[in-house]
Amino acid sequence: IFLRDLPGRNGKLAVNDQFKDPKGRPYLPFVTKLPSACHQDLQGERVECFSAGDSRVSEGLPLTCLHTLWLREHNRIADALKHINGHWSPEMIYQETRKIIGALHQIITLRDYVPKIIGPESFKHYIGPYRGYDPSVDPSIANVFATAAFRFGHATISPILWRLNESFQEDERFPHLRLHNTLFSPWRIVKEGGIEPVLRGVIGSAASAVSTDMLLADEVTERLVVLDTLKHMDLAALNLQRGRDHGLPGYNDWREFCGLQRIKTLADLSLVVGDSRVAKRILDLYKHPDNIDVYPGGLVERLLPGSRTGPLFACLIGRQMKVLRDGDRFWWEADGVFTQQQKEELLKFSLSHLICENSDIAEVPLDPFRFGKYPSHFVSCDQIPSMNLEAWKEEMGEGQPVKNCLRIFCLLFKKSLP
Repeated sequence: IFLRDLPGRNGKLAVNDQFKDPKGRPYLPFVTKLPSACHQDLQGERVECFSAGDSRVSEGLPLTCLHTLWLREHNRIADALKHINGHWSPEMIYQETRKIIGALHQIITLRDYVPKIIGPESFKHYIGPYRGYDPSVDPSIANVFATAAFRFGHATISPILWRLNESFQEDERFPHLRLHNTLFSPWRIVKEGGIEPVLRGVIGSAASAVSTDMLLADEVTERLVVLDTLKHMDLAALNLQRGRDHGLPGYNDWREFCGLQRIKTLADLSLVVGDSRVAKRILDLYKHPDNIDVYPGGLVERLLPGSRTGPLFACLIGRQMKVLRDGDRFWWEADGVFTQQQKEELLKFSLSHLICENSDIAEVPLDPFRFGKYPSHFVSCDQIPSMNLEAWKEEMGEGQPVKNCLRIFCLLFKKSLP
């Protein structure tokens, strides 16, 4: 409730009432408990931790930027729906906008992101085409997914936060920063050029390459900042300990679970890792293949073709994504959730469109998940397809009552809309 702009009666999310970006666009609201623990610029006004329903919103500047884009997109769509359907109540506007935003998340994640993470062959094998809602599928998040497999992304974190200007060169006003100087520092968004320099850095620079002998950057293993903790932390150690605290079975057990061959010898591990020297170091540490933790074991595997993960993490991520899709009765493709016309419009959306609509960035890659050099791999925002929200226009026929029942609840209880 505290994230919504209920007093405005417009179906929008609450925005920051203290700061706006240079073009008047909104920022996320601050947390209510003040003063917050976020780091501060030593000069000028305080900038508190942002609030977005997830405390990690202020942990890294790219994550803050993404949350900000989605906040602005929600409010942009809510404005459009209010104009298109003047008879809708604020609650109807909010719920329908939330439903659209949820669908866009699902599309970007499963269509644009996951195939690049697990590779096209694994996507086809573990996920495959959508065949409708399956009530027998449990869409819960698996312990091994949350605690190990999806943390593969920690190995792609760059030690440098790149900040780029309109020409996608280093911003003279706001130069690049070591990662530890950006964590829990939302003031750098408000006081150092808004979200644009960071967003350009995200889409205009490559992620760190995974290497078997340097899995995580020193910035997260030696200088990780955690709020309310004076000492720097080690992200790799935290992930290992979390896996043990959660009682995760070992690497070999998960390989067997995924139908992969168990590691029995140094030769087996060398083949899977692709580096006999690294394989030997692992076995020297763990003494026996069955002792290897699932997180480092999965992380050190050779990457599959066209992917950012090895066979084990591709399996665990793919299986999780399939149940999240098939076991969700409100999945965007499920019967009765959206009309065919609305589905066609939703499919036009992209992360590039999200950036173009809600920031001052004028040129983007067609696919921001693939690194391309500027300007040859960038296009003008005018060339990025956009949704036509007229597909959500609801005609008021003679004698037709306004829909008081929210669609999400009507679907839930299998009532038909009047």
